[in-house]
Amino acid sequence: MKTYLLGLITFFMVINGFSQVKKSFADQLEFVGTAVDEPGYTIWGTSPIIGEDGKIHLFVARWPCELNVDPGWRTHSEIAHYIGDTPEGPFVFSDIVLKGDIDNIAPCNPAIHKVYAPHNPAIHKVKGGYVLFYIVNDGIEDHPSNQYICMVTSKSLSGPWKKAGKDGKILKTPKNEHYWNYKASNGVNNPAFLQHPKGGYFLYFKSEKARMGLAVAENLEGPYVQMPFPVTVNDRNIEDGYAFMYNGKFALLTTDNHGMIESGGGILWTSDDGINFDSYEKGFHRINHYTNIDADKVTIHYGPSNPKYSKFERPQILLKNGEPWYLYVGSGHNVYGGDCTVSYVLKFKKD
Repeated sequence: MKTYLLGLITFFMVINGFSQVKKSFADQLEFVGTAVDEPGYTIWGTSPIIGEDGKIHLFVARWPCELNVDPGWRTHSEIAHYIGDTPEGPFVFSDIVLKGDIDNIAPCNPAIHKVYAPHNPAIHKVKGGYVLFYIVNDGIEDHPSNQYICMVTSKSLSGPWKKAGKDGKILKTPKNEHYWNYKASNGVNNPAFLQHPKGGYFLYFKSEKARMGLAVAENLEGPYVQMPFPVTVNDRNIEDGYAFMYNGKFALLTTDNHGMIESGGGILWTSDDGINFDSYEKGFHRINHYTNIDADKVTIHYGPSNPKYSKFERPQILLKNGEPWYLYVGSGHNVYGGDCTVSYVLKFKKD
């Protein structure tokens, strides 16, 4: 009788939809293919947005692939603009948004001739136009402690782009010795921007020991005031956060470099207040989970020389009506065997 009653209860739960198993964020994704493949260029960060024209605009970090991923990204990275009719492309080159200091023209401060390589773009729509965040560094010698965050704004995705303040710089390491990332060994880098639902602006970033920090501003161009503590509880390296609202919570999608859940995967962090991210689940799987890969054909441009898997880097989400729609990612591996890296696109499934 007891077994019969349990079975009956289970039956009614099923027909009423109560037995549905909640999918992880990672399981909601399906692989589409290549987003940007530009002959002769290493492709890395790929930040998407829907334009006023209804097209999909990508802001992409790229540099000549003969320079390799490293040190090429530190010395010759530039931010390029690509446009496609759909989120799945194809995407066509449009223009260069920011160039580096190859000709002693610094992207942040023309008076400082050691500034190199605008990198890791993050594009967002704000009231009255658009804002583009990116990182630079003060040269090769002191890398990576000399990284910091810059901002440009425009009324159009086609520009012209105006630097924030006098020189574009909006966030560097704190001067207060009691802050968690005072004299951080990797500076402040990899911006993740969020317009707070109740007003103001949250700017997340990676800093000391590869944890995420937070700076808050009342106005878009700042000043951005840093919190004196990290906002994530990771004990292993994470990277490349993307900030958004998800199911009524603040969310950060990051890489999982060394296996808090799975090495080479991703983490979706959530928070009730956007300040303390102590809850997390798998954010995305390794590339191998989503698509069949012939390991003999993979070309390795960055990462372990004998990998058991291929991993995504720099996750950036395309939102539609506030909901995740597509995910764009870079990788040090070209799973198709090309001479340079490419970026990939995945779609969030409706079911």
